[in-house]
Amino acid sequence: MNYCSACGGSVRLRVPPGDNRERFVCDACDMVHYINPKIVTGTLPVANGAVLLCRRAIEPRKGRWTLPAGFLEMGETTSAGAMRETLEEANAKVEINGLYTVFNLPHISQIYFFFRARLLGSFAAGEETLEARLFEQEQVPWDELAFPVITQTLRHYFEDRTTGHFPVRMEDIVISRPAQSGVRAP
Repeated sequence: MNYCSACGGSVRLRVPPGDNRERFVCDACDMVHYINPKIVTGTLPVANGAVLLCRRAIEPRKGRWTLPAGFLEMGETTSAGAMRETLEEANAKVEINGLYTVFNLPHISQIYFFFRARLLGSFAAGEETLEARLFEQEQVPWDELAFPVITQTLRHYFEDRTTGHFPVRMEDIVISRPAQSGVRAP
């Protein structure tokens, strides 16, 4: 960040009064600019025991399979965002059955929320999807899944399905990054 969005003045990293960490603060108007994690929300859509996966048409991980998910929009609840993303990526309507997995990824400043959902009717590839398809457990392309959060959510689902008990699970996925010249490691 170079300039203040309020007045256009230059900003610099410093610890503002009453805070305990560096933030971008405007030299002209003293506005503090907070940079917070991004929230990703999605669904685990199920129909007759099969899960709906989407093959990504965009980077990152283009061509890999994922659950329908994406960044939460301003003014949205996590469940409304999950239903919107499912409609956008798989042209599918779902009924939310409850929060299922939460993943904290501090190395990329993201938090993922996945909701168990019942698929309502038809589905088809959306604009960001090459293909949308239902998979039984033994058909899931495990080596072609896009992200670790997808793999973990599916593993939990197939394990929990055997008991019919689907507890909310929260996990941290921590991957350390090597420090780059002039860049602080998280």
